[in-house]
Amino acid sequence: MKQKILVTGGCGYIGSHTVVELIENNFDVLIIDDFSNSNKETIENIHKITGVKPIFYTCDLKEIHTVRKILKENKDIAATIHFAAYKAVGESVAKPLLYYQNNLVSLLNILSTQLEIGTTNFIFSSSATVYGNPKTLPITEENETQRPFSPYGNSKKIAEEILEDLSKANKDCNLISLRYFNPIGAHKSGLIGELPNGIPNNLMPYITQTAVGLRDKLSVYGNDYPTPDGTPIRDYIHVVDLAKAHVKALKRQLQNKQEENFEVFNLGTGKGYSVLEVIKAFEKVSKKKLNYEIVERRDGDVPKLYAATKLAEEKLEWKANKSLEEMIASAWQWEQKVRG
Repeated sequence: MKQKILVTGGCGYIGSHTVVELIENNFDVLIIDDFSNSNKETIENIHKITGVKPIFYTCDLKEIHTVRKILKENKDIAATIHFAAYKAVGESVAKPLLYYQNNLVSLLNILSTQLEIGTTNFIFSSSATVYGNPKTLPITEENETQRPFSPYGNSKKIAEEILEDLSKANKDCNLISLRYFNPIGAHKSGLIGELPNGIPNNLMPYITQTAVGLRDKLSVYGNDYPTPDGTPIRDYIHVVDLAKAHVKALKRQLQNKQEENFEVFNLGTGKGYSVLEVIKAFEKVSKKKLNYEIVERRDGDVPKLYAATKLAEEKLEWKANKSLEEMIASAWQWEQKVRG
């Protein structure tokens, strides 16, 4: 009998790709989403890719009574993968209370309700922002976490602290936090991908929207960082590689392979690329010249962030496979199809 997995925010960018991987690994999927940063068409597109239409509920996870009703109707949930969160860094700076309320109340409601129905497996969608400005590189899971620069990032750090406290109080819980570096790209079908609301916060959708004519030009925030070309370096990972890591983490939980009841893993490639390197790679892949300009640094940007991936490779038996050019090609294919 298939095991049922609850995926909150399962219609979002990373959530939808993970749902596809879960279905292709023979899991039943229950999605909860409120479409605050996603699209109802995603359900149909998941169906087109996999041949399976997941169970779906529209729900604001801040409404504890609705969450309790849904989970009590689905007491056979084997595990939860929790993606649902607001994620726009700039908006979080302008509206910190909105972000803390949404991201933390949603987490608390899901955790408390799943414990009520006896589900003890939980995977959290975290971020490399919890490392702040790291003192050493590459970043290992042993790096000290620091107060992130934005309320969005800080909501991830606080969420991890909540999970850590829960793991100490309830030894039956199996909790895993996956710290993403910079997800980019889209599914090979071209049916699901990144579609941010408004002006993108992240580099790749800003590049593709500029190339397709949606944005006049791309702003490169600073060229005076202590890096080879002066622009910040980041670790970019293909969203499908990232989705596959969630399936690996889930199987680790379900097979009782966790060595501690709260584990943390970095998800990246272990290789960093500068903003200008990504721009040049995009121009090579797309054969389009990008209109970009160097502007002032942005508050909160750190010079270099890239992962040490050894722990995930050893414990999850997972490794990111796709090259930067493959990531960019899939992102460009998706953008062209969406704007088609």
